[in-house]
Amino acid sequence: MTRVLAVAPDAPAAVALREAAAVLASGGLVAFPTESFYGLGVDAFDPRALARVFEVKGRPEWKPLLVLVDGIAMAESLVDAFPAPARELATRHWPGPLTLVLPAAAHLSERLTAGTGTIGVRMPGHPVAIESVRAARRPVTAPSANPSGAPPPITARDVRDYFGDALDLILDGGATAGGAGSTIADCTVWPPRVLRQGAIEVTAR
Repeated sequence: MTRVLAVAPDAPAAVALREAAAVLASGGLVAFPTESFYGLGVDAFDPRALARVFEVKGRPEWKPLLVLVDGIAMAESLVDAFPAPARELATRHWPGPLTLVLPAAAHLSERLTAGTGTIGVRMPGHPVAIESVRAARRPVTAPSANPSGAPPPITARDVRDYFGDALDLILDGGATAGGAGSTIADCTVWPPRVLRQGAIEVTAR
């Protein structure tokens, strides 16, 4: 049965974060608020947990999963290279709604990369999202917490209505802002190629 824990969106309680970290460590699915929508999190290094994301969402196998990190050091555990200009973008805009697409480390599951050889990484600005990653001490996936093709959810109730008891935990941090989601910038080329325009306008220096 899916548990729902109410959390203060600006200062999530340590007990809720410990619970989320325990669920993630056990291969479970946790939904949590981000700057735009609710995301669906699992341990990015757990292949079985990644498979559950695709199964629950009905997500096509060819679509890679973006990953949330707590900073550049954690991002480096996921990538083969973090070029200096991309690092400058991260320094300038993280935490915030900017996903950087970088060459993927060889050890990553193809469930994450969908065979693209790249990985999208982001340090979220929403306190619940970033503190969940910090509590887990591992990168966490964050596709929107909705079945593929359905509108992305802005409340915990939306998530529960979509998935019923298919998830393990929902952190209810109230309504999110919605909008266009994060800007996605392909930093395997330079200047970076914007794959999706969101809240942040990317400019190369």
